[in-house]
Amino acid sequence: MTELTLAKSLKIITSALAKGKELNLKPLCVVVLDAGGHVKASQRQDGASMMRFEIASGKAYGALAVGAGSRWLNLQAETRPHFLEGLSAVSGGKIVAVPGGVLVRDRKGAIIGAVGITGDTSDNDEACAIAGIDAAGYTPDAG
Repeated sequence: MTELTLAKSLKIITSALAKGKELNLKPLCVVVLDAGGHVKASQRQDGASMMRFEIASGKAYGALAVGAGSRWLNLQAETRPHFLEGLSAVSGGKIVAVPGGVLVRDRKGAIIGAVGITGDTSDNDEACAIAGIDAAGYTPDAG
């Protein structure tokens, strides 16, 4: 299995923030987690509101927890709210079930981490995460 390095994590962040600038988005916070759910790198743009780190982390953590992007979790919240209530309870409330949490897969398809982004609409957050993961040479999986 490929390791998600700090250098690649920083590439994901800078590329995701560049995409946000290109799209003229609100200030973003980007969190990159390794496959074990540990923070590898994070940046919060000037002007990003409070709690952005926690929200971005929750999107990425949720994706890792279930092995699917947070877009899938959002669908589950709509169709199976009891599932999300239980998942939230067993995770200690760490999961944020809205788009913007994207799995990072290596060339063989193994999950090596996740990226969570927040600050703009969930769809825009997700687009920036995908752009960052692509730029680092990995495969994004938004769910």
